[in-house]
Amino acid sequence: MWRVGVDVGGTFTDLVALDSESGRLWRCKVPSSPRAPEEGVAAALDAFLETAEASDIGFVSHSTTLATNALLGQVGLELPRVALFVTEGFRDLMEIGRQNRSEVYNLNVTRPRPLVAREDCLAVRERVDVHGQTLVPLSSDEIARAVQELKRRPDVVSVAVSFLHAYANDAHERALGTALREAFTDLYVTLSSEVDPAYREFERTSTTVVNAVLLPLVRRYLEALSAALRERSVLQTLHVMQSSGGMATAQTAASRPATMIESGPASGVIATAFLARGLGIERALSFDMGGTTAKAGTVLAGVPQLAAEFEAAGRTHSGRSVRGSGYPVRVPFVDLAEVSAGGGTIAFADEAGVLRVGPLSAGADPGPAAYGKSDRPTVTDANVVLGRLDPRGLLGGTMPLDVARARTAVASLSARLHDLEVTDIAAGIVRLADDEMARVVRIVTMERGHDPRDFTLVAFGGGGALHACAVADELGITRIVVPLAPGLFSAFGLLAADLTTTVVRSIVARDGTVDPDAVEALFADAERHGRDALRQQGVTDDAMGSVREVDARYAGQSFELTITALSPFDDAAVETLMERFHRRHAEVYGFASLDESVEFVNIRSTAIGTLAKPPLTRANPQRRDSAAAPLLRRDVFFAGRGWVSTAVFEREALLPGDRCEGAALIQEYDSCTLVPPGWRARVDDFRNLVVTRA
Repeated sequence: MWRVGVDVGGTFTDLVALDSESGRLWRCKVPSSPRAPEEGVAAALDAFLETAEASDIGFVSHSTTLATNALLGQVGLELPRVALFVTEGFRDLMEIGRQNRSEVYNLNVTRPRPLVAREDCLAVRERVDVHGQTLVPLSSDEIARAVQELKRRPDVVSVAVSFLHAYANDAHERALGTALREAFTDLYVTLSSEVDPAYREFERTSTTVVNAVLLPLVRRYLEALSAALRERSVLQTLHVMQSSGGMATAQTAASRPATMIESGPASGVIATAFLARGLGIERALSFDMGGTTAKAGTVLAGVPQLAAEFEAAGRTHSGRSVRGSGYPVRVPFVDLAEVSAGGGTIAFADEAGVLRVGPLSAGADPGPAAYGKSDRPTVTDANVVLGRLDPRGLLGGTMPLDVARARTAVASLSARLHDLEVTDIAAGIVRLADDEMARVVRIVTMERGHDPRDFTLVAFGGGGALHACAVADELGITRIVVPLAPGLFSAFGLLAADLTTTVVRSIVARDGTVDPDAVEALFADAERHGRDALRQQGVTDDAMGSVREVDARYAGQSFELTITALSPFDDAAVETLMERFHRRHAEVYGFASLDESVEFVNIRSTAIGTLAKPPLTRANPQRRDSAAAPLLRRDVFFAGRGWVSTAVFEREALLPGDRCEGAALIQEYDSCTLVPPGWRARVDDFRNLVVTRA
């Protein structure tokens, strides 16, 4: 049976199919359709069905950037009109927000456009206190009035309900939600107590509103995609990657689209975690350079590092999220840093005659100049000029490269850059991109309390292996692993993920007052809800597991650290949790206040439904231990060395034990690995390339 994963990227849509019996891998890349991403998925699937039968497909998974693109305002993804019901007196909650300013010194800073118009923010007379006690009951008359208010807005298609302290008592939210669903059969309803039952009113309401906004778009997209699968006689349930790196069925994901905003980037980190576990790599860095962006994340002991909150559709600056520039969404997501330094990132000369790279990207259409449709220079064009890409074309020669056009595009910057030579401009473009990518790796290592020199860099994406050694040089990293089919490695991650569902409960108690029995009861309740959600997705009890975590902080702090908790949660678990918190605080912030009181804020239970994984099998027993013979030699430009005669290898021809010294290029269908002078590469028993300093 075939297991199929389809990853929609900004430039290409990648499909990987793995025969679970023979281990055979089938792969293809087709251009993405940004305005209609389902077309790219259908095209990739049609290509696969030319060589396989639909009845032989046993599993289908998918990752998409549709939710992010919609919030960013992509043409063709117009957001629906949404209404928000809040507690009386809190109508301006979304407008007030937090004090975060995306530009501190700009008096005319523009905040993100409101997702709900003020006239659609509707106040309801009810009140619950922080302990869940009812102060003002929600009457039937008030519910009827709320329904009538909505009837006066017939073009509202989705509703968010976020009442004060509903995380402590959701009875009022459920009562209004039931009434709305009965009165409007086609209305999408999102309750804050269902998507984010945790304290902090603004973040909880923002998460609820984002979910409500995305519900109609994502549900229609996933239903259309499921229908396209059925038209092709692919009858298996469609699975979707969530921001946390866990899978969900399309039906489940469609009900909580806020959980899949970072769906696309997460799959690459999951693939890195799978490979790291198989190779016994304790500390791995996920380094993904695609056509539009480059992303980095960390994997410790085979576990991707997660964060509990992010700002959807926000801006980034030097790889860091700019707080206040997006919409706060409080769901678990793979902790990534991202920068506009992909193959399609456009280079230009600014008004001062300084070379710049990004943030604009040529995307899938028109793409880099070398693809034949544009005259604007990109990182890919710079690599073409430097001789680093096969002049015969990409994707096995099926995608020709216009070398002359790429050279002309790069040379067009010369007049603005003091008449620099075209090779020097190209080398400068690559150097700037490398510096940007090294910065995002620093963010997920040094700024998270880790030393990058302790990590193995796993490089993938269309350009990851081409730039990996330069990034490693910047950070003192000495070992790089390039997996098979690196250009489709993110799609491979879709075959290595498990089903997950996360349940959060607020506690807000200090270490001296916390009741372990009460917290254990909360964990048990959360775990029960998680198991029920997995059962609804077809997971059997013997395939279930769970992970317990607690958000903790020093009393008086505004932000928490997430710490793994023991089971059962007793006095010993409290002591262990405090020790882990002090240790983690020292790693992240450089100090720990052992005498300070620790406050527990939320408990979090992640239920895991184990899915079958692709085998990580050793290659054919035939093994060599010698220098590989190059296919040919080609001159490649290296900064500080000029043009260097470089050995060119075809990766398909390399066997375990083969090795080569830099300078070398190792070409394959979907990517190319550059081994500079001073580095060497060898093929391990699983046919990964292991690149190390000479």
